[in-house]
Amino acid sequence: MLIWGLWLSQVEHRTLNPAVEGSNPSRPVPLVVLKLDPHVIEMMKKMSVSEGEPLQMFLYAITSPETKRAYVKRLDAFFDFLELSGTREERAKQFVEKARSSTTWVFANVLKYITFQKERADRGEISDGTVADYYKPIKLFLEMNDITLSWKKISRGLPKGRKYAIDRAPTLDEIRTLCEYPDRRIKAIVYTMCTSGIRVGAWNYLKWKNIIPIEQEGKIVSAKILVYEGDDKQYYSYITPEAYNELKKWMDFRASNGEPILGDSWLMRDLWDIQKFSRGLVTVPKKLKAAGVKRLIERALNAQGLRKKLPPTHESVKKVLGLASCN
Repeated sequence: MLIWGLWLSQVEHRTLNPAVEGSNPSRPVPLVVLKLDPHVIEMMKKMSVSEGEPLQMFLYAITSPETKRAYVKRLDAFFDFLELSGTREERAKQFVEKARSSTTWVFANVLKYITFQKERADRGEISDGTVADYYKPIKLFLEMNDITLSWKKISRGLPKGRKYAIDRAPTLDEIRTLCEYPDRRIKAIVYTMCTSGIRVGAWNYLKWKNIIPIEQEGKIVSAKILVYEGDDKQYYSYITPEAYNELKKWMDFRASNGEPILGDSWLMRDLWDIQKFSRGLVTVPKKLKAAGVKRLIERALNAQGLRKKLPPTHESVKKVLGLASCN
């Protein structure tokens, strides 16, 4: 009400017609009519956030850092497909302006782009389920900028991907081989993930205080782990004493090199070179985020021969040779 009070330029007091309103004829009803200044009305028209920063509206709707990274990357791919130029923010504004001027244009181009991704799936370059991953960021971007399309028509043509992956649990021998990778962090990461069942995104939240050892008769028999602390997805899980010991050895190693270990210390951090100090400072820890943990595990899988590289696709060969662009 205070904001409206600041915008009022004139207040008129009128009286309602009792006969029309059905009220007591002997008692006229006062009516307050609020008149806004023309400049205020014009300012209110310009207050549409979606018109000002289309990209910010899009990012606002995404809460997960991993989802945001994937959505932004695929939105960039769509802008590349449309051959829009400029920065990401400039291209977002260009697209919104064109979309608002012609819904026919935007519908045709979204359909054309999804068809292009379906053709890639037919050639085996991407899976059928991945086609929907290119569709979702575009839909969210347009919805957050108040641009309505017939999404039912577009989604009808999406291929039905598998709701499960063609994979399996690693064998004990494979886990042992993976843990032989020469990185001090790998055992703590693998043991923790295998015994607690946490997803890789949990490493964005995990701190040393989230690991609570459980003792019986003076011996650590397990440890409780608080996952996604402070988030609405927060829950508890448990890890084996072996996993706890690997985490403890990692934290003790950091402390022995000069890092002050506190409850709020991130469970995983960057590496440092003890002699040359060329890979970071031990006293200035930098959190190893979920994306970094994922890359570390992928490097270990490749280096230990547990994951074979896929043969290059036709399009990727053309891209390397500079014969075609890959959107």
